[in-house]
Amino acid sequence: MQTIFDGHNDLLLRLWNGEKAGRDPLKEFAAATGAAHIDLKKAAEGGLVGGFCAIYVPSGDFSFGKPDARGHFMTPAAAPIERAPSLEVTMAQMDIACRLDRAGLLKICRTVDELEAAIEAGTFAAIAHIEGAEGIGADLSGLYTLYATGLRSIGPVWSRNNVFGHGVPFAYPSSPDTGPGLTDAGRALVKACNEMGILIDLSHITEQGFWDVAKHSTAPLVATHSNVHAITPSARNLTDKQLAAIKESNGVVGLNFAVAFLREDGQERADTGITTMIRHIDHMVEQVGIDGVALGSDFDGAMIPAEIGSSAGLQKLVAGLQSAGYAEADIKKICRENWFRVLRLTLR
Repeated sequence: MQTIFDGHNDLLLRLWNGEKAGRDPLKEFAAATGAAHIDLKKAAEGGLVGGFCAIYVPSGDFSFGKPDARGHFMTPAAAPIERAPSLEVTMAQMDIACRLDRAGLLKICRTVDELEAAIEAGTFAAIAHIEGAEGIGADLSGLYTLYATGLRSIGPVWSRNNVFGHGVPFAYPSSPDTGPGLTDAGRALVKACNEMGILIDLSHITEQGFWDVAKHSTAPLVATHSNVHAITPSARNLTDKQLAAIKESNGVVGLNFAVAFLREDGQERADTGITTMIRHIDHMVEQVGIDGVALGSDFDGAMIPAEIGSSAGLQKLVAGLQSAGYAEADIKKICRENWFRVLRLTLR
């Protein structure tokens, strides 16, 4: 069985929502939990040993646009959200991660050495990640406290605008070049992340924001959960020019399992096959190289192929890579080693 370290999941969001509904997040993570994509039992079955665990503040009035007769859709960017309630939700989800860590169910890892030690010990190894930095002040207040609790990865924006930059909307077909990029505060955030050793995730930012980060960051460019625009022309996917920049920076792109970003028609259908996932990986490998391609599932945050189902089904993707002719050494890189490589280049 290949062990897998994944670039993106919404486990903490799911557990936070469950706790608001009266469920114990520790028990929910430790036990088999029905339709959830990740719990310890499913992770063990699929060889999932850890991943980037996102902290995400939902947009209360947000809903995806309905496709027209051609299957095209345009979902306007979600409205900006205020800092104070965002910080409250951010800290609540980080607190769940800390409680899981204290209970020995999960390890918040600050270095690759800690990741490897947790995996060796059989503990789910987590990189704490923020998906949309609304909980951080424009003056970067809150960033250092979050860093002290274990934060090591930040997506400056989700698909909405904030004080740091502009998010790309959910739209198909659409270029990712949908608006402005980083603000002055965003450039300051990039500089601080470089200095502190925090990975910067480009998955939800506009194309202009991508190029702004490429210009101002000294770290490898990383998109933790994005796919190929040349195959699926969604605004959320990366152009070949962006993929080339990731290669040039020695960075990584993680395959997003969300079916709407995998299918050529952009539809949200669970009957999307593993061969479609492999097609995106093939293209990424052609553009970025085998050392720059990884997995970024979006487990617990998106509709994924029914053939995978949950983290328990990850070895089916491994089997698909084997059938497609990938060597075992290259499959190891895609499944975990490329994340460890870029984290060693980024974390302090």
